[in-house]
Amino acid sequence: MAVEPKPLRLSGLVVSLLANYCWVELDQPGSSGTTRLLCTRRTRLGKSGQTIAVGDHVWLEGIDWPAGRGAVAALEPRDGLLERPAVANVARVVVVVALAEPELDPLQLTRFLLTAEATGRPVLLVFSKADLVSPAVAADWCRRAGAWGYEALALSIQTGQGLERLSQRLREPGIAVLCGPSGVGKSSVLNALCPELGLRVAAVSGRLQRGRHTTRHVELFQLAPGALMADTPGFNRPELPGEAIHLGPLFPEIRRRLEAGCCRFKNCLHLGDPGCAVGVDWERYPLYSQCLGDLAGQSGRQAGRQAERSNRSGGSGLASHLRQPSRRLQRQQVLDGESLGQADGESEGDLERDSEGDS
Repeated sequence: MAVEPKPLRLSGLVVSLLANYCWVELDQPGSSGTTRLLCTRRTRLGKSGQTIAVGDHVWLEGIDWPAGRGAVAALEPRDGLLERPAVANVARVVVVVALAEPELDPLQLTRFLLTAEATGRPVLLVFSKADLVSPAVAADWCRRAGAWGYEALALSIQTGQGLERLSQRLREPGIAVLCGPSGVGKSSVLNALCPELGLRVAAVSGRLQRGRHTTRHVELFQLAPGALMADTPGFNRPELPGEAIHLGPLFPEIRRRLEAGCCRFKNCLHLGDPGCAVGVDWERYPLYSQCLGDLAGQSGRQAGRQAERSNRSGGSGLASHLRQPSRRLQRQQVLDGESLGQADGESEGDLERDSEGDS
């Protein structure tokens, strides 16, 4: 009895996502030296709740070499995930913010650093456009970031300042993610490191001083053998963790102080209460406090939306009591009332006749 051959399965790395498709870089070149395939996702992955992210190691089947197509059949286990933007198997996160044009916002910077910290991977902070400020201002920001707990460098594409140091860090093996607000020069940094990429860039809006989105999707680029860089779309308001208790551990300053002494209560939010080992004498405490306030407001809005959805779906809310009954139910109630009235009338008539007969 002839044994059917097993379907061809190849392994590769997801390097880009485009709508319902993904580009996969093959671990080994295929037919005619093909190194990339445009792939769809097998339905069973979606049914099992598995999503594909740039940086995922995947297995392919259903290969069509002439068309350069395939299908993702399985995902390898991930080693970490940056949720926004979604990049899997991240080795390090590079947060890029501009020292000018657009103006540096410490709260926005902190929120980006929190997103990077949530990966549990090393974080490098890059202050771009250093040529637009004085050397003293750039050095001061690097000093402040160092006090927070971050390796930081000032960089200028125009003068080349900091490019060699950044290049050395990014050429280390693994996937590095470049993230930050729109308009800070992430694509320009990649173009400076690899001129052959020719990524699209645009100037900052003159009137609003906001960055313009030039990167539309996440894509991996090879900077050196085994070293990949993910260029990501800029966005200006990173999300905070879901619960307030998870916010503190994302600040290196809080982690350092807790290593030296424990708080009196395990669920301490580190707001300077008696028995708190963190205190309030650190630079980013006001930003930490503001993030806690934003989380409280975020939780309140979510609770309000859930209550509204519950009311709309007929839950235990005021709207359920105010909802008008259907016409079919109203007609049935009318018919039931007429039947009941007729029955009551007959009973009263019978009683009257009975009483007349008795008299």
